[in-house]
Amino acid sequence: MKNKLVLGPILGLESDSLYTVTFVTNSSVEKAWVKFGDDKVPASSLGGIRSGSVWRAELKIEAGADSKNISYNVLTDEIEVTDSSGRSCWSFYVPGKSEKPKMAYVSCNGFSDYKLMNATEQPYRLWEQMKSEHAESAFSLLLMGGDQVYADSIWTQINSLKLWNELPRAEKIKRSATKDMRAQIDKFYSELYVSRWNKEPLATMLASIPSIMMWDDHDIFDGWGSYPDEMQSCEVYQAIFAAAKKHYELLQVRGRNTSLLAKDKENPEHYSSAVTFRGYTILSLDNRSDRRLTEVMSQDHWLDITGFLENKCPKGDLLVLSAVPVVYRDFSFAESAVDATPWEEALEDDLKDHWRAKEHEGERLKLIMNLLTNAHKRKGKTVMLSGDVHVGCLGIIQDKRKEHPVNIHQVVSSGIVHPAPTYLEWLGILAITNDDLEYLDETRSITADMIKPHGSNKYIRARNFVTLLEGTDKKLWVNWVCEGKDKPAYPLQSSGRQP
Repeated sequence: MKNKLVLGPILGLESDSLYTVTFVTNSSVEKAWVKFGDDKVPASSLGGIRSGSVWRAELKIEAGADSKNISYNVLTDEIEVTDSSGRSCWSFYVPGKSEKPKMAYVSCNGFSDYKLMNATEQPYRLWEQMKSEHAESAFSLLLMGGDQVYADSIWTQINSLKLWNELPRAEKIKRSATKDMRAQIDKFYSELYVSRWNKEPLATMLASIPSIMMWDDHDIFDGWGSYPDEMQSCEVYQAIFAAAKKHYELLQVRGRNTSLLAKDKENPEHYSSAVTFRGYTILSLDNRSDRRLTEVMSQDHWLDITGFLENKCPKGDLLVLSAVPVVYRDFSFAESAVDATPWEEALEDDLKDHWRAKEHEGERLKLIMNLLTNAHKRKGKTVMLSGDVHVGCLGIIQDKRKEHPVNIHQVVSSGIVHPAPTYLEWLGILAITNDDLEYLDETRSITADMIKPHGSNKYIRARNFVTLLEGTDKKLWVNWVCEGKDKPAYPLQSSGRQP
């Protein structure tokens, strides 16, 4: 008789040749292995969540001249296991050494409230499309840019938090997080991951395509990091963050991830990471772990990012995961209006979450200038991948200060499960924002702008995910796979000196 996994398996990628398999078993399991080919690799215990024990196995697979499919099984206590759907064998695609990998980028994998979930037909329709496309032409890598789960129901599912949330702010700050409250919070996140990630076909994709994940606010709760310091640091908020961080580290970072940029990889203060894979460098920015109302990343965090860009990213193409778009519509009018009213608290987290919020403008420019400096030296493509805003779109930063201009493109894909704004909601967004050309220096030589993908409107108001594949023309082709008849696409060229 086969044992059954509580969750997983979940494939990961941490270098050109290091793959990981993470899974959750019953707490009674004493030993676990992953078998692929003739090799049987022992899994190490990462710790536990309320639902069971979390295990991680590392698979060293050197790139060969040709591509290959790798089949694998999971064993616990010498017995082969099945997943939640009864499968006991999975496989994934490893591209050849000189092969350009086909990648997918997704974000917003859930719903901000149950009413929205119940009103959405076929919630996992786009995951079905990805599964179908993967069967025809395999993806080598799945990039997940934030909101892999939606934890907002924590405020209604845990009664003690519901009561606490009804208190005046001054009372909230004084209250302690009780032992029972902490236990309920821990249970909530455990059940959330197990429930959401066992859904098909998402479960199949997580087991079939190696992934790199970076969290965003809904993996904690809506707006985390964009609340006033007194709320952010209060005991109840910190108890929620501790539980969210624990589950994120075990199931999305997958333990002692070798690609982390933090100096202390056993107890990282942030989860920014960098992976080099078949000519691409994937730099994932953690904009949540040390985020505050006036700061997106701490000074030490910035040193890790800038040090990597200066010293360890000399060539190839760079993909930068920034969950919240760096180039997007300007919310300054709405922000100014809210700042002038007594209702600031209710809307503050939504507006302050944007890179273009006035508190983050300097830090945003710091990020852009560091990426431009790197792009001038590296000469390859630079593409930012973002989500969060529930529409798809395309932005561009152009630097014309030197003889050979440099472009940085930003691809926004959002969301694969969360619905787009309704027509009336979108009209409201348009009314209080603009997408005018933005000048980023006094000489007007550096600009940021929104541009229209081919085959759609400027903003893709439909659920979507993105595929990325370099063509024979050496352009990186971006295709938005979305609901509806439109098939948006855009070819990205290298910046720097052209041959």
